[in-house]
Amino acid sequence: MLILRPSTDADVPAITAIYAHHVLHGTGTFETTPPTEQDMTTRRLDVLARGLPYLVAEQGGKVLGFAYCQWFKPRPAYRYSAEDSIYLHADAAGQGLGKKLLADLVQQAEAAGVRKLIAVIGDSANAGSIGVHRSLGFSKVGVIQSCGWKFGRWLDIVLMEKSIGEGDRTPPETPAP
Repeated sequence: MLILRPSTDADVPAITAIYAHHVLHGTGTFETTPPTEQDMTTRRLDVLARGLPYLVAEQGGKVLGFAYCQWFKPRPAYRYSAEDSIYLHADAAGQGLGKKLLADLVQQAEAAGVRKLIAVIGDSANAGSIGVHRSLGFSKVGVIQSCGWKFGRWLDIVLMEKSIGEGDRTPPETPAP
């Protein structure tokens, strides 16, 4: 049975291994050197300290994927916009897990006060990620061509967005400082 749940400290080794695979073999991230478990621990704790969700998908005691969102930019005016990230174990691709993780992330981001989710998808040929986002109502807003260099070639990024909750229909409860 698939379980979607908040991540724990015990998940960090699996999260690190999943991400390392994407760093070394994929174009969904533009990192070129896999971060250490300590790096991933620090990143995870930073997300959680901001009150944002960091989820894992687990089946049979094995972490098959993770998803989180982080503020899009650090300036106060951006505090209702977050960038999502989703990574799956290589064996879990193409089974609908990414869609389930993203759907849960959207709900939890809304509960955390996020009004806009932004996907910054590495590689315009990343049909899986683009398709998962599109299937959950994200709209493509642009492509930045040839902005990353990895595996001996230029890579684009695809920008997608989704308003959640009240979106921009109402002002936030906490106005800007």
